[in-house]
Amino acid sequence: MKKGRIAVLLSGRGSNFRALYKATKEGKIPAEIVLVITDKKNALGAASAREYGIETLYFRRKDYPDRVLFDMAIADAIEKRNIDLICLAGYMRILSPEFIKRFRGRIMNIHPALLPCFPGLHAQKQALDYGVRFSGATVHFVDEGVDSGPIILQSVVPVYQDDTEETLAERILKEEHRIYPEAVKLFFEGRLEIKGKKVIIKNEGDSS
Repeated sequence: MKKGRIAVLLSGRGSNFRALYKATKEGKIPAEIVLVITDKKNALGAASAREYGIETLYFRRKDYPDRVLFDMAIADAIEKRNIDLICLAGYMRILSPEFIKRFRGRIMNIHPALLPCFPGLHAQKQALDYGVRFSGATVHFVDEGVDSGPIILQSVVPVYQDDTEETLAERILKEEHRIYPEAVKLFFEGRLEIKGKKVIIKNEGDSS
């Protein structure tokens, strides 16, 4: 069976990228990561990708007159490589509506909170500031909003009274590494269907 093709966009250390890569190599996802794109020349995640022998491209924002042209250059590179799914793994830019339109339903993101609570930056700090008792991680499809797309999977972790941003982030990250590969697996099994703001997960074997 032909393997699916994944592109990963990242800006930093790429821990979720490495979790996805490990899952593909272990056969847990019927796909392979064939392209990594970064907007940061020295991103650790990009260095890991090069070590793994994955094609890695660096796009510098200031080489383009505006955000849309920057995104379209990345989109063109993705389309040329026949990518099935784009995974954001700590990509620190908001994608333009033009980019999302080209790949709607084929872009996933992982966020360190139980969306729709605490979207955007510093989600762990937001959770601590609000004094919530539980937080977690969310995998969702990307739409034109900020962390507002249809939710695929979520995982809950407790928030302790002595937590710091760092301790809470570490607890959530373990769940991110678990549910992101699972969501990607469901995608390539044809088991995800977007209905409005909801994602329906079909039973195994039912991809019609």
